[in-house]
Amino acid sequence: MAVHNSEIAALFERYAELLEIQGANPFRVRAYRNAALIVRGLGTEIARMIADGTDLTELQGIGDDLAARMHEIVDTGRLQALERLAGQFPEHLADLEALPGLGPRRIRALHDALGIGSLDDLEHAARQGRIRGLKGFGAKSERNILHAIEAHRDSQQRTRLADAERIAEPLLAHLAAARGVKQAIIAGSYRRRRETVGDVDILVSADTGNDVMDRLTGYDSVSEVVSRGETRATVILEGGLQVDLRVVPEASYGAALHYFTGNRAHNIAVRVMGQRRGLKINEYGVFEGEHRVAGATEASVYAQVGLAYIEPELRENRGELAAAAEGRLPALVDLEDIRGDLHCHTDTTDGRDSAEAMARAAKALGREYLAITDHTRRLRVANGLTPGAFAEHLDALEALDARLDGIRVLRSAEVDILEDGSLDLPDDVLARMDVVVCAVHYGLGLPRAKQTDRLLRALDSPHCQILAHPTCRILGERQPIDADMGRVLRAAAETGCALEINAQPGRLDLPDVLIREALGQGARFVVATDAHGTEDLARMRLGLDQARRGWLTAADVLNTRGVDGFLAALRRR
Repeated sequence: MAVHNSEIAALFERYAELLEIQGANPFRVRAYRNAALIVRGLGTEIARMIADGTDLTELQGIGDDLAARMHEIVDTGRLQALERLAGQFPEHLADLEALPGLGPRRIRALHDALGIGSLDDLEHAARQGRIRGLKGFGAKSERNILHAIEAHRDSQQRTRLADAERIAEPLLAHLAAARGVKQAIIAGSYRRRRETVGDVDILVSADTGNDVMDRLTGYDSVSEVVSRGETRATVILEGGLQVDLRVVPEASYGAALHYFTGNRAHNIAVRVMGQRRGLKINEYGVFEGEHRVAGATEASVYAQVGLAYIEPELRENRGELAAAAEGRLPALVDLEDIRGDLHCHTDTTDGRDSAEAMARAAKALGREYLAITDHTRRLRVANGLTPGAFAEHLDALEALDARLDGIRVLRSAEVDILEDGSLDLPDDVLARMDVVVCAVHYGLGLPRAKQTDRLLRALDSPHCQILAHPTCRILGERQPIDADMGRVLRAAAETGCALEINAQPGRLDLPDVLIREALGQGARFVVATDAHGTEDLARMRLGLDQARRGWLTAADVLNTRGVDGFLAALRRR
């Protein structure tokens, strides 16, 4: 069976987690974490690259050892080094790293003192009150652990959108090539561009006599055929992702697409609106009695209940129906609106490519400006720069900007917000920057009041222009920090500090609900890739998915402006 990039990345991430718990060299840990990021960010499957004879060491950041590990995984589906290391620990000990506030040292302490080796062990110990007596823990720690376990288990039932995309899009292309197929699309939460998906719903319109079902059940990555009929089937792919296929006639395609795209609450509300007009709406069409009056297109379904077409990202029953009825739907921001990227790293700190390579790649994507935001000294694991080194780095960026045509290189940094809320560079260095991006990277387990005060103090700094990945979450791995985000969003709106929508597939931070809340407060936003290599610059669209789900227009996103307009808009209120 084909091994997907998401599976390779997951093995590397698991290995890094166990290395960290073991207390291995942090640079070795970082190498595997970075490799996981590289693999997840690639647009081409590693298995395909190997089959084509590509030298994997040509990938920036991938040396001989990592390349050999990738070959091993693709060839065998296993990583023997991980299996040997895992044999030294309980099988599920590394799962604990997904919980906020439990770093490798605390996990090792829990294991050594209480024999904890899994989430179940941890939950049992917390409910028995055995954790509070350990040094560095307490009754509040036990409560937080129980809440974190519950949230983590909920998240494990879903797949990151970018991972689902890499798996599902080749399958869609395979089905679209079937005999008799007219249209094929992925619907459900995937089409709504939710940050994670539970399963993949594929809708196909096709003539009779098609071979779609055969192509699905015979697909290489199918591990189990759960059910199969003439118009519907369910399969499980290698890796566990479920795929549900529906085949409909063209006359019903729009109605079925509407039915299988909107969430349950949205669809029920539309059906109720239809009932009030004497109409029956289902996946086969819109009916007046036995007569089908609409259903070939989604727009025709909405028109029958007096609504304008609603973009898929908005179909969550969060006010979009009333807005459609009243002509208030926003013209959502799109990729073509974006003119600059404001968050990327180079090989000066933890990136894989030079500043010049990043700038040229951004230009090739049509960007007019790029902020180079390497790390500051507090983030030692990412080779963060001291103030003196940063001053020299800014000189180099200024020289690079002077010699490049067609793109503006902005002097910037991703400045750590320290635990007291101060910034990790002195004012004289910050004053030299075109853009100052500020972020929390450590102290993620601070109590709610301290974490909130930390962020509020940072926002009070006149230098803080963009707050990066504000909740610090990692999808499926780390819960958001415990902070009063309502107060933080209001403070950002009041000070004029823009909120970043981070397009890293594992972050997608801010979450869509908080984007909408911040928009209501009058906040401003930027969408940025947080790229660590040239190929990462192409994932801007994932951040825009979040922006669109948060109802943002181009006017709400500062980097839809040209460079002069952007810099003017970025000035603090």
